[in-house]
Amino acid sequence: MTITRLTALGREEPSLLALAGRLLAVAESGLPRMLLPGGEAFAFTMAGRRAPDGSWSLERRGTSTRYAAITALGVRFLPEDRQRAVLAGRTAEEFTGLLVESLPAVTNLGDAALIAWAAAETGHPKLSDALARVDALDEEDRPRYTVEAAWVLSALAAARATVDVERRFSAARARLLRARLGDSPLFPHATGPGLLPWYRAHVSCFADQTYPLQALARAHASGDGDPEALAAAEACAARICALQGDGGQWWWHYDARTGGVVEGYPVYSVHQHAMAPTALFDLADAGGTDFGAAIRKGLGWMTDVPELAARPERREPMILDELGVTWRKVHRGDPRKAVRAARGLGTRVSPKLRLTPLDRVYRPVSVDRECRPYEFGWMLYAWEGGRI
Repeated sequence: MTITRLTALGREEPSLLALAGRLLAVAESGLPRMLLPGGEAFAFTMAGRRAPDGSWSLERRGTSTRYAAITALGVRFLPEDRQRAVLAGRTAEEFTGLLVESLPAVTNLGDAALIAWAAAETGHPKLSDALARVDALDEEDRPRYTVEAAWVLSALAAARATVDVERRFSAARARLLRARLGDSPLFPHATGPGLLPWYRAHVSCFADQTYPLQALARAHASGDGDPEALAAAEACAARICALQGDGGQWWWHYDARTGGVVEGYPVYSVHQHAMAPTALFDLADAGGTDFGAAIRKGLGWMTDVPELAARPERREPMILDELGVTWRKVHRGDPRKAVRAARGLGTRVSPKLRLTPLDRVYRPVSVDRECRPYEFGWMLYAWEGGRI
């Protein structure tokens, strides 16, 4: 008998099953409001504003190709009628078709890779065209941002069963594996020198960990097995789980040389309910370690936020069901991200330097009242996708 991720969650921690169901309902109600008029593109963000009478209003701002592709990756797991309800009458495959048609104008490698990944996962007939655009944008000897390099590998892993991508797949896999610095289990922000200033070349973010470990796990699962790729994914996952906060927080910035935390805040909702589960579930599905306890601990942060509980006068919910949003993050509110900059520069010189007085000056009690489509796309991918 197949067991869904939600069923397994209910067995392990029944109270969290209700929370996951609530979040998924918010995603399905919120995504249609993020579609731009015409239903062919998604906004970059929904920004919330509270009036003096306590009521909320939401404003769509910008547009994002990559967020649209991530949304398609998640929505495809819904039944067809619910796909159409989210995507203004289209299925995930039909919506992906719009993205594929837009590829000639796409110049960002990460955007193109996500579209190709969605084309592979939805079985779109123009997958080869999508992969050709990725190939045209990807110069193999050039350093890339790690997240984009990971998306390329995930797209190629998804396409392996239907298209001959072995040469490109091998190159993308090797690029990601050799990006690591020394013996560190964590990944840097870029696959090679040249993209970042010297003083922050060692600083990487949470996305720089989850997307590579997911891609390498998927690479292992897509063929006859790849022990080296699986071991790299395992090591990265084990390290970020070991560093997870007492309140379930997935921290934001790491030292890619030492495998330590540079600066914990902001704590992003998408990391808690979607990105960490997405990557760790894919690792387990590939035959890796089950980090379910860490996933559940992180999910629980969404309704039990210790940063806000410490200041009752600033406490507010991160989930607003009636608006169809989850607020984006809890952060320090420091000007120009001063704490991150200070710790990044400090750890460049002395990896163990913490500058702890900054924690007393800039407490993480501010809420970023935005919500972005990809947050819900990955949420659907994490909890509606896969079988255990």
